[in-house]
Amino acid sequence: MSRDIPLFLADEGFNRDVIRGVLSRDPALMIVRVQDVGLTGTSDSEILEWGAKENRIVLTHDENSLLADANLRLSLGLPMPGVVVVHQDIPTGRAIEGLLELIGTTIAGEWDYQIRYVLRQ
Repeated sequence: MSRDIPLFLADEGFNRDVIRGVLSRDPALMIVRVQDVGLTGTSDSEILEWGAKENRIVLTHDENSLLADANLRLSLGLPMPGVVVVHQDIPTGRAIEGLLELIGTTIAGEWDYQIRYVLRQ
C-alpha cells in the first residue's frame, strides 16, 4: 500500500535543523522552504496563498502573524491545506519526533483547514 504523503512548505524562519532531521528520518517527505520557491521576504498571507495553490501544508514557528493570517483564511472560507506550528522553544530532537509522529498518524487530506501543533511535552 502506498502512503498518501502530505506536501509541506517551511516558512522563512523555520529551523533548518528540524527540516534536515525530519528528511533524514523520512526521505520520502516533500518539504520545500520559502527560500527554495522564490518567496523570501513575502508576507504570511502570500505564503499561505502559495501553499494553498500548491497544496502544501505550511510549517511555522510563528504563533502570531502567520497564525492570524491562517485564521483569517479559515474565516473567509479560503482553501488551506493546513498549518503546523512548532513552538520555537522545543528542542530540535523533540520537534523532529513531534513532526514525524503527526505526519505518521495522518494522511494528506486530513490536514485541510486545520492548524495543528507540535506540543512541548
